[in-house]
Amino acid sequence: MTGADVLVKLLEQYGVEYIFGVPGDTNVAFYKALNNSSQIKHVMARDERSAVFMADAYARYSGKPGVCECPSGAGAMYSLPGVAEANASSIPLILLTNDIPLKGEGRGMITELDNAKLFEPVTKLSFQVKTTAKIPEAIRRAFRTATAGRPGAVHMTLPEDVLAHASESTDREIYAEKECATFPAFPVRPTEAAIAALAKLLNGAKKPVIVAGGGVNHSHAAQELLTVAQKAQAVVVTTITGQGAIPDTHELALGVIGDNGFHPHAARAVEESDLLVYLGCKMGSVVTIGWTFPTANSERKVVQVDLDSTVLGNTTRNDLSIAGDAKSVLTDLLPLVEAREPRAWNADLNKLREQFWQHAEPLLHSDAVPLKPQRVVQELNRRLPKHAVMVSDAGTPTPHLTRFLRLPGDGSRLVIPRAFGGLGYALPAVVGAWLARPDVRPIGLFGDGSFSMSAGELETLTRLKVPAVLLHFNNGCYGWIKALQKLHNEAQYLSVDFTPLNVAKIAESFGLKGIRATNGDEIAKALDEAFKHDGPVLIDIVSESIVDECPPVYSWLKAIGKDPLAIE
Repeated sequence: MTGADVLVKLLEQYGVEYIFGVPGDTNVAFYKALNNSSQIKHVMARDERSAVFMADAYARYSGKPGVCECPSGAGAMYSLPGVAEANASSIPLILLTNDIPLKGEGRGMITELDNAKLFEPVTKLSFQVKTTAKIPEAIRRAFRTATAGRPGAVHMTLPEDVLAHASESTDREIYAEKECATFPAFPVRPTEAAIAALAKLLNGAKKPVIVAGGGVNHSHAAQELLTVAQKAQAVVVTTITGQGAIPDTHELALGVIGDNGFHPHAARAVEESDLLVYLGCKMGSVVTIGWTFPTANSERKVVQVDLDSTVLGNTTRNDLSIAGDAKSVLTDLLPLVEAREPRAWNADLNKLREQFWQHAEPLLHSDAVPLKPQRVVQELNRRLPKHAVMVSDAGTPTPHLTRFLRLPGDGSRLVIPRAFGGLGYALPAVVGAWLARPDVRPIGLFGDGSFSMSAGELETLTRLKVPAVLLHFNNGCYGWIKALQKLHNEAQYLSVDFTPLNVAKIAESFGLKGIRATNGDEIAKALDEAFKHDGPVLIDIVSESIVDECPPVYSWLKAIGKDPLAIE
């Protein structure tokens, strides 16, 4: 066997089914070995950044590390954004850079680059494999590092000659650590004393609120969260990455908090609480609105639970910090939680929630032209599959999705890249989501600024027959940035507008079904038609820009003199 053969054999033992990547000069030996695998399918992307985004979404929806590969030089550089996003979002991802041969180092060889050093700042681990004999050890270290502790990204650079050389590794050396084939590997279990302290605070609280972050979804703790919340009668709010951890229709689920797309009744619950339990949440700038939310209250107790002990107490003074995986913490906590009757405070919050949705009715059913994003989300709500698999770009869709989307639970999730908020994620991400969950049609949402950055992946959707339903918000601008320029630059716009395109026709040229929607009746019909169609569909929605009407962004509403907590 060659080094590449050993590499592929190890990947098979880890249960890898898909490797996302782009062919190049330096990965020929690796592709030769992949061709001999009956288990692993190579998924060709049209851009290395897209390949990494596919692997990222695959990991989020499969519970297994996403694996991607790229050639040296520009391929590595194009991969960097996706690796950084996955690592900062605690997503286990392994990037294999097929590099120039070792004998070419320092001799002016084309595409020469210190890849190990390039990825160091944006990964948990980045290293070069220098000999064929080290490949088995290196792969095990990569999977172990990516999945254990706080999951994250690992980068391995494998020189071309190391992959092409004959291997002397024995079967005894070629083995996988099965615990690291999924994540989180080796879940962190909290101490008994820490759980007892949390139970005491929860049992004694009159207005307890659990803030479910992305860590709840990553640890597959939705059922445990619901069981604990019901027993304690604690209301649950979520961050954007925690959305879907509890069914949006449940009486204890108040919705999203933070700066972007928040629910006012959820934010009010946090403000009025006497106990806040941040569960799998880093308490970063978005959820705390620049560390100003909630307002200081000496009577309120704050608990933070995270499997990464380095983030505990990093942004606030906690009354209790617990290092532990969300599922393990909730499992150990449940027997110590006292069963409570429904609280009057919870009923009051639900009245506010009911008022909120009543007030939103005109927006959700608006016949205004251009189409309001709220109307689009409402029409989508009516047609969501039971187990919704959704990805969205940052920008125009985000605040309206997080505020008005009604996820049904049962594993339904909306994934938005929240670490760096880069555009161009959703189109390739639906590929990874579909391969991870082929039982559910993936739904992708993005604006036209994002579309232009990854439009080539429409061909990938057609080639792989991914039956995605794509919603394209067409308003001819970088809406989020233009809204910021309106807010802070007195509407003096610069480099935020571009020519609106008929993206439905562009989609058709790539082999998708393209539908254009310009009003309420057309979007309703378009969605019906899309979900009946067997293949990929793109709906080009001529939509209102968030420049025209201030979206539900807490800090923006305050900046224009509105009370973000008001239901009006």
